[in-house]
Amino acid sequence: MSQETVKIEAKRWTYQDYLKLPDEERYEIINGELFMVLAPNLFHQDISRNLEYLMWNYVREKNLGVVYYAPVDVVLSEENVFQPDIVFVSRDNFGILKEKAIFGVPDLVVEIISPSSIYNDMNVKREIYEKFGVKGYWIVDPANKAIQIFTLESGKFKLHFFGYETGKASPKIIQDFEVELEKFSKA
Repeated sequence: MSQETVKIEAKRWTYQDYLKLPDEERYEIINGELFMVLAPNLFHQDISRNLEYLMWNYVREKNLGVVYYAPVDVVLSEENVFQPDIVFVSRDNFGILKEKAIFGVPDLVVEIISPSSIYNDMNVKREIYEKFGVKGYWIVDPANKAIQIFTLESGKFKLHFFGYETGKASPKIIQDFEVELEKFSKA
């Protein structure tokens, strides 16, 4: 999840270790390293809620799949367990949906960055999402009112869209979905 993160104990963590952690806190495992995820600020929450609401209404109306929002576990591997801010799973990909988590590669992941998550979200997680074959990756930057939309092409993320304050964002992964940047950045 893209809020404040705190690295924990230097050992190799797996999903099995993750399952033993207390439910009161939120965690991610990135390349075998455990990070505690602190609560986001209210502006982050506003953006997450608004974007998830717009995306979910569209996806539901068109019967394209499902949209989940944090906290939801995405288990890409034993050593990569994330809690993205927003996740879209297409109807064709429902096999990855299990009772406890999403076990596999979602179609689209949205991360809303914070000062402590910039490096992980823009570099480390981006590389991992690309490696596992996530078709679309959004990086939302509340501080700069900007968004980057990446689309997987020939196994590599290509910048599909960059927007700053105004304009229409389209993930390309969700058929014909567009959202005006101003609509999801307002409280």
